[in-house]
Amino acid sequence: MIPIPAETNAFGGILPDPGQLRFEPRAFADQLRASLDIWRGEYRVVWLEIPQRQAALVPVAVELGFDFHHCGDAYLMLTHRLDPEAFVPGFATHYIGAGGVVLNDRGELLVVSERYHRRAGPPRYKMPGGALHPAEHLSEAVVREVLEETGVRTRFEALICFRHWHGYRHGKSDIYFICRLRPLSAEISIQEEEITEARWMPVGDYLADENASDFNKEIVRAATSSSGLERVEIEGYGDADRYEIFMPVEEEVSH
Repeated sequence: MIPIPAETNAFGGILPDPGQLRFEPRAFADQLRASLDIWRGEYRVVWLEIPQRQAALVPVAVELGFDFHHCGDAYLMLTHRLDPEAFVPGFATHYIGAGGVVLNDRGELLVVSERYHRRAGPPRYKMPGGALHPAEHLSEAVVREVLEETGVRTRFEALICFRHWHGYRHGKSDIYFICRLRPLSAEISIQEEEITEARWMPVGDYLADENASDFNKEIVRAATSSSGLERVEIEGYGDADRYEIFMPVEEEVSH
């Protein structure tokens, strides 16, 4: 039997074409078994993508020695080590989010109170923000999140800090970047599904608010006292759709 048409990668892996998988489970079992016999000894790992519409093939692959690796909205990826010593890199382990410290010329800070994280008692104000979308730049995501939650348009200025936190959603880790933003508008229009309140608050009042977390206060202090990291262009990384680089921008020293 001819093996499943496939591509290869530079690490000894073979990737069968998902569009060439037999639909009927017994026919697929024969197809995959014959392919494994041919690939064994020549390749190290099989990366098998099964489309959602062919989910009935998953038990067949598992029976033939495949393990789950990851899934997307419309597929499941499985792997099979033809070489028992082959390295199979893990899938994504972190969530990525971004929050914005939005400061206006009046010394006021844009804060929100979340609908689903609000505890009993006074509001606990924080900076607007949320998760990045796939293939979305950090500087674009934070501007989008602030606009969605508060209706305030902003411009990215600098990356201030980030937090790394383990044991987050589904047992994964989380990295949350904090950015300083310049407001381009002032009128607030909240995203009622997620936010109960948004307001401009004097920075001093926020730092004195006993209900605000110490971490958020440190973020605000850093945003008002540090120049942070700016977006820069580096030769060889000029594809703006793919790369986003942040570095300190030093002022020239006059002599």
